[in-house]
Amino acid sequence: MQIEKLRGRELDQLFEAILTLNDLDECYRFFDDLCTINEIQSLAQRLEVARLLQKGRKYHEIEKETGASTATISRVKRCLNYGNDAYKMVLERLEEQTPPETNEKEMNV
Repeated sequence: MQIEKLRGRELDQLFEAILTLNDLDECYRFFDDLCTINEIQSLAQRLEVARLLQKGRKYHEIEKETGASTATISRVKRCLNYGNDAYKMVLERLEEQTPPETNEKEMNV
């Protein structure tokens, strides 16, 4: 498992810091200080790519909708298929938090 290669004091500290955030505003503030706008947008884009892949969308649709490269889409798909199931876990949790009317609109896209 590749996670073990990542483990270390500094990364633990980062993740612990993220876990202390209480709400969306605190997340925006922390990540604005921590990352560049491009880094934040890249992370958000990957999560959106994962969401669209899970919904069965095709590469060209995802590329057009998100602006993600086919390399990024492939990497995210590889993580969905062979990774730690973290994308799936987070996307399921987000979907549980999303009001039903938002999910219905999503289906009509």
